[in-house]
Amino acid sequence: MAGKRSETEPDAVTAIIAAWARERPELDTSPLEVLARLHRTFIRYNSRLTASVERHGLSLAGFDVLTALRRAGAPYRLTAGQLADSGLVSSAGVTLRVDRLEKDGLIVRERDAEDRRVVYSRLTGAGLAKIDEVFAEHLANERHMLGGLSPAECRQLARLLPKLEASILASEVEPAPGTE
Repeated sequence: MAGKRSETEPDAVTAIIAAWARERPELDTSPLEVLARLHRTFIRYNSRLTASVERHGLSLAGFDVLTALRRAGAPYRLTAGQLADSGLVSSAGVTLRVDRLEKDGLIVRERDAEDRRVVYSRLTGAGLAKIDEVFAEHLANERHMLGGLSPAECRQLARLLPKLEASILASEVEPAPGTE
């Protein structure tokens, strides 16, 4: 099958590490074993995710908004600030996303009955049906991508990734040796 390699066949990261070992044997390239593979994996994952979502006429940004509204539960509405917090984007970024989704009939904007300054974005019936369909397909796609791992390996990876994220976040607080 094209694009598939055996576990024993060297991959690009292995070749890169071997080249660095030849050219700069004094360097410890062990971080590449994790982070270069993680980066390459993310690029492939993101490409598959984007293709899956775009088949439904959505952008990843729109998908983010719709999933945040769906997760909020009935009546499936959030303010721009709440959407920004859930997607880690600015309120201005949310506005652009919401404009497009509103134009497509997937959400509506509503003013709060008690405080007219507060504006909610709410899923329409069409938006609810769309995100339920797309998200179910998204999960099936992700399960398929994880098909090469056993359930135990998936659980192990799921336990390790939060530690990796915490390690990366902690590294932002203190500079790396030699970068001060």
